[in-house]
Amino acid sequence: MDFQVVILAGGFSSNLQPLVSKEVPKALLPVANRPVLSYVLDLLESSNLKDLIVVVEGEDAALKVGGWISSACVDRLHVEVAAVAENVGTAGALRAIAHHLTAKDILIVSGDIVSDVSPGAVAATHRRHDASVTAMLCAEPVSGPSESGVTGGKDKTKKPACYDIIGLDSSKQFLLHIATGAEIKKDTRIKKSILCAAGKMEIRSDLMDSHIYAFKRSVLQKVLDQKPTFRSLKQDVLPYLVRTQLSSEVFPDEKTTEDNGKNNMQNNEVVLSQILSNASLPSFHQVYESGLNSRKTHKCCVYIADESKYCVRLNSIQAYMDVNRDVVGDANHLSGYSFSSHHNIVHPSAELGSKTTVGPHCMLGEGSQVGDKCSVKRSVIGRHCRIGSNVKVVNSVVMDHATIGDGCSIQGSVICSNAQLQERVSLRDCQVEAGYVVYAGGEHKGETFARK
Repeated sequence: MDFQVVILAGGFSSNLQPLVSKEVPKALLPVANRPVLSYVLDLLESSNLKDLIVVVEGEDAALKVGGWISSACVDRLHVEVAAVAENVGTAGALRAIAHHLTAKDILIVSGDIVSDVSPGAVAATHRRHDASVTAMLCAEPVSGPSESGVTGGKDKTKKPACYDIIGLDSSKQFLLHIATGAEIKKDTRIKKSILCAAGKMEIRSDLMDSHIYAFKRSVLQKVLDQKPTFRSLKQDVLPYLVRTQLSSEVFPDEKTTEDNGKNNMQNNEVVLSQILSNASLPSFHQVYESGLNSRKTHKCCVYIADESKYCVRLNSIQAYMDVNRDVVGDANHLSGYSFSSHHNIVHPSAELGSKTTVGPHCMLGEGSQVGDKCSVKRSVIGRHCRIGSNVKVVNSVVMDHATIGDGCSIQGSVICSNAQLQERVSLRDCQVEAGYVVYAGGEHKGETFARK
């Protein structure tokens, strides 16, 4: 399968501050004590896609990501790391590496996705339909779209949830409309010509664009060249291709009028012969081209993942909390670890004090120490952490080398690497930056602790 794979790994994402830092770019954020990028690489390897370009925003972030890849992927994958300018957007990142793209088709994968949906199935769907673009859609996460919140707690002041509004043909194979992030209560405009050609459109708000796309390279490069203001694949490139699929500008018509007339007659004959032979029905694109319009079309297809599959993007703090919870919980098959009979993972080198309990759906990393009379529930504790006595950790993520003093209570929070909580600190729905010290005795709710 002649596909080039591009992983858009981002850089120091503002959506995930203070979790990301100069030491930990987005691609290396730990999910169940593994960098999120490792989940993407494993997913691609499972589809035998091993020749990859990882695009990272910023030279410093690219060096860190490249260093991790060099140590983690030796002899497994062929990975090239390409650094691009920061804040150029997904479309801008692809423009910057256009000279690296040589294959007929390009598979583009977000570097922050945790999923068990096969990218190979997306590629196969793309080839089967000879599509210009194929987008993978999956069910919205149970917790709602990641844009709906930025903290791990139950924030009653959240903005209204925003969803993708997606229009499909009756076969659920072709994408007829997409309004990204449109609020459900607002009106959405449908392209009349596409609706008339397809005959019927099913509008869905329960599906999510998962940021896995297959493109014809020639189409992608033409759009990027012709539309220099386009910054986003999801918000600019994909909607543009969907809107123009019946009046394609990505396939210039170089044939004469006489040739067009002959081709229309041939297309009519092909469509008629398919129907008479009871073969698979032609797409509405073929029918449209065979009519009087004489316009070139291009196909925008979808691959809809089965509802039983898992697919979440780590693009907000809420999503980060959700993914960590899931990967040591109901989606633990993604973790790559073997769970105990207690449905948890306690590394053999970890030390537990007297009367300390680590509940189901928890992970305790290598070399970590937990004092007496502690309780850990539905949480991930990193490597070489030091946790005092009488500490409660619930629905939280504690990264490597963190120190937590006696009598602390942590709920719905993220404690980054090398952070320190002194004695009797109470945190609820908080985030603590790497290396930050939270002083003793404070009670905090919904706060972010970071250096200014």
